This record gives sequence, C-alpha cells and structure tokens, in this order.
Amino acid sequence: MGNFTDRKLLELFQNPETRNLAFNHIVNQNQERAYWHIRKIVLSHEDANDITQNTFIKVWKNLDKFKGESKIFTWIYTIATNEALSFLKKKKRTYFESLDAVSYRLSDNLSADNYFDGDEIELKLQKAILTLPTQQRITFNMKYFDKMKYDEISEVLGTSVGALKANYHHAKKKIEQYLSEN
Repeated sequence: MGNFTDRKLLELFQNPETRNLAFNHIVNQNQERAYWHIRKIVLSHEDANDITQNTFIKVWKNLDKFKGESKIFTWIYTIATNEALSFLKKKKRTYFESLDAVSYRLSDNLSADNYFDGDEIELKLQKAILTLPTQQRITFNMKYFDKMKYDEISEVLGTSVGALKANYHHAKKKIEQYLSEN
C-alpha cells in the first residue's frame, strides 16, 4: 500500500471492502510514534504497549466519526496523550498520590526497566524530565523529542501556543538546573 493522503485513507476506511487495509496503513504509519510518545509519559514498556493498544482501539471505534479537521496523526496523538494521562490519573487514585508524585515513582522504576537502553546521560535526562510538572513534561517531550511544531502541540493538547512556549521555556530551565545540580 503506497502513501495515501489523510482524505484518501478516510475514504478507504468508509468502504467496508478497504476498511481493514486503510486502518492497517494508519496503524503502520503512526503506531511507533504513538508508542514512543506514550512511553515518554508513562516510562514503562508494558504500560506503554497497553496504552498504545487502547489508543488504536479507540481510533478504530471512532475513525468513522473523525471529521478531518486536523491530521490523522494529530488526532491519534491527542487520543494517545489522553490515554496516557488517564492511566497516570488512575495510578494516582490507586496510590492516593498527586500526579507529580506518581512521576517520582516512575523515576525510581526507570533504572530497573529492562527495556530502558539509554546510557547514564539519558537516564539523568529522563530523571530530570520526570521532575517537571505533567504539562511541562509532555510539552517538552513533544517539542524536544518528537520535533513537533507549537501549533501541532497546541492542537493535541488544546492549549495556546503562548502557553506552550512558556511551558517549554520553564521546562528547559528546570532541566538545566537539575542537570547542573545532579
């Protein structure tokens, strides 16, 4: 299957005979990016796999309602972000902790994760990122690692570009401070 525009993929998805083909293409095109986006939020490989699967189940169930006002990729990122945040909130309720306290717990688990293959510097950076408030952390990850533009992040998070720029700036400063102190 070649490269199709979002519009063409949506047309193919509407046809029962090409629905699976269109969805497979959408998954193949977006699954890895969605997984890594989720993984940067929840850190655990197993949790990220589960959340990625839930994300694409929601995509399957709702793709026929997608109006095409944004890119399919942006829409999937929005679902992935919401699924990851819902997961963290559920974890928060389980441990009766704040979302940021859950981030510290994740930081402790990062070193023990068999799927974490970063070196000492990467581990230090990930720990620094985990000290950020949730919105700053997600903004930083999307801008720094995913190389997304502010307007794309704004669409995914439903936040103004100005707020995102401020979040990113504060996040960078906090990470620099953490790295210089640790």
